[in-house]
Amino acid sequence: MAHFKYIGRSKSGERVEGVVDSNDRSGAVRMIEALGHIPVSITETTKTHKQTEATSGKRFKFELGFQRKAKMKLQDLLLFSRELSDLVASGMTIGRALHTLAARKDETATGRIVETLRDEIVQGTSLSDALEMYPETFSSLYINLVRAGEASGNLPGALENICIHYERVHEARGKVIGALVYPAIVMLVGAGAVIFLMAVIVPKFATTFDEMGAELPTPTIVMMALSSFIVRYGLVLAGIILAAIIFIQKSVKHGKGQQIWHKIQLKIPIIGNIITANAYAHFSRTFGTLLRNGVSVLPALGIVQKTIDNVIISTEIGKARDRVTDGASISKPLAQGKIFPRLLIDMLAVGEETGDMAGALSHITRRYDAELDRMVKTCTTVLEPLLLVLVAFIVGAIAVSLLLPVLTLTDNLHI
Repeated sequence: MAHFKYIGRSKSGERVEGVVDSNDRSGAVRMIEALGHIPVSITETTKTHKQTEATSGKRFKFELGFQRKAKMKLQDLLLFSRELSDLVASGMTIGRALHTLAARKDETATGRIVETLRDEIVQGTSLSDALEMYPETFSSLYINLVRAGEASGNLPGALENICIHYERVHEARGKVIGALVYPAIVMLVGAGAVIFLMAVIVPKFATTFDEMGAELPTPTIVMMALSSFIVRYGLVLAGIILAAIIFIQKSVKHGKGQQIWHKIQLKIPIIGNIITANAYAHFSRTFGTLLRNGVSVLPALGIVQKTIDNVIISTEIGKARDRVTDGASISKPLAQGKIFPRLLIDMLAVGEETGDMAGALSHITRRYDAELDRMVKTCTTVLEPLLLVLVAFIVGAIAVSLLLPVLTLTDNLHI
C-alpha cells in the first residue's frame, strides 16, 4: 500500500494537508473526499501521517527552539471521552464518530487532536495506536483500556469504563482541591492584612510616637523594628522568598527532593490522611478498572504505578510488582512494604481467595472514597477556625503593640 500526501480545501475553504494510505491515486482521492476535503494536489510519498507530523514537529522545534504538542485539559478529555462513548454506543463506527466530532471545526487543542485521530483511523490505524501520538493527553491507563476493548470486541464498554473512571478521578481531585481553597484564601487575606498593617499603618504610628517623645514598651519597639525592616527591604525580601519558592518547586519535582517532599506530605496531620485516602482510592479504582477490562495483574500494576502522584506510594507499588511471583497474588507483596494499610491488604486477600479481585477492589474504592469525604470534611471543619484564630492573633498582637504606648501616655496624664 502506498502513501499519498495531499493538499486540499475543506468545505469552508480552508487549506488542509495530510497523508493517506491507498493502493492507487483514485483510492486516495476517495479517502480524501471521505474526510470532507476537496483534493487540490496529490503526490506519492514514502512517509506516513505520523512520520510527516514528527518531521514537521522537528522542523518547528529546530526553527523556534521549542515545540508544544496539543494537549487536552482533564475537563476536555472527560467531555471528549463521554461524547465518543455515546456515539460509539449508538452504533457508529469509531471512524464515523470521530468524523462527527471533527466536523465541528474546533480550533482548540481538542479539535486538532480529534482531527488527527480521525485521519489516522481512516487510514487503518487502530484507535489505541492513534492515541499513542498524544501521550501528554492520553495516559497509559487510557490507551491500555482502549486496547483491551479492541481486543475483546467491546470498545463501547471500554470507553464507558474510561468515562466512569475519569469522572470519579475528577470528582476526587475536586474534593481535595475544594478542601484547600478556603484555607488558602484565609491565608492570603491574612498575609495581605498583616503586610498592609506593617508597611502602612505602623510607620504612621512610629512617626507620631517619635514626635511625642513617648517611651515605648518592648513589644512596640520590636513591632517598629519589624515594620522598618519590611519598609526598607520588603522588595528584596519578596525577591528572596520568590526565588526560594521557585528553587523548592524545582527541587521537589524529581529525584531525592521529590522523595523527601512526598514523605513529608504523608506525615502532615489531616493533609497526609487526605493524600493517602485519595491515593488508596485511586489505586483500587484504577487497578480494578484494568482487571475488569482484561488486563493481567503485572501489566496492570505497572500502569497503576505511573498514575499515582505520590512517589513514595508509587515506588512501593513498583516494589510489590517486582515481588509478585505467581502472577496473581499481590496482597502479600503489598503487605511487605508496610505502606498500604492492613484493611486494604485484608480486603484484597479476601478477593484473591474468592477469585473476585475486581469486586474486592470495588469495595476498597468505596471504602476509601468514603474515607476521603470524611477527611475533607474534617479538614475544612478544623482548619478554617484554626486559620481564623491564627490571623486574628497576629492582627491582634499588632494592634495591642500599637495601643500600649497610647495607654501608657494616658495613665501618665492622669497622674
